[in-house]
Amino acid sequence: MSVSFTIFPRRGLVYVRYEGQVKLQETGAVFAEYARHPDWRPGQRQLVDLSGVTGFDPDYAELLKIQAQKADVFLRGATEVLLVYCAPTPATYAMAEMARRSWEGLDGVIVRAVHSEAEALHLLGQPEDSIAALMASAG
Repeated sequence: MSVSFTIFPRRGLVYVRYEGQVKLQETGAVFAEYARHPDWRPGQRQLVDLSGVTGFDPDYAELLKIQAQKADVFLRGATEVLLVYCAPTPATYAMAEMARRSWEGLDGVIVRAVHSEAEALHLLGQPEDSIAALMASAG
């Protein structure tokens, strides 16, 4: 599976990790699993780690379909959702920017794309400087 998630309920944080070739259909299926998870809560901040991505299918129509699915879930509560993409390479940053642009003009979802784990964690208000440290201390 090229996408997985871990919910840290006490932190109000979800860690999403993509690896290998990203398949948007798989993203939709895993997101639906997240939306049904008992630890899902409105307003959970999202750390989307693209550091393990080797490629992706830039199917903009499929992306918009998935973003609509996400909007239905993210906007269930009155709390804004912060999505931070950690995209360390030019290719993953382009992927993050494509996703960010698909949210433009939609109130309730704030999206940022950054190059480093430390910057991503800082934007999400986490004390760790690396995802490995987050997983060790929050898990």
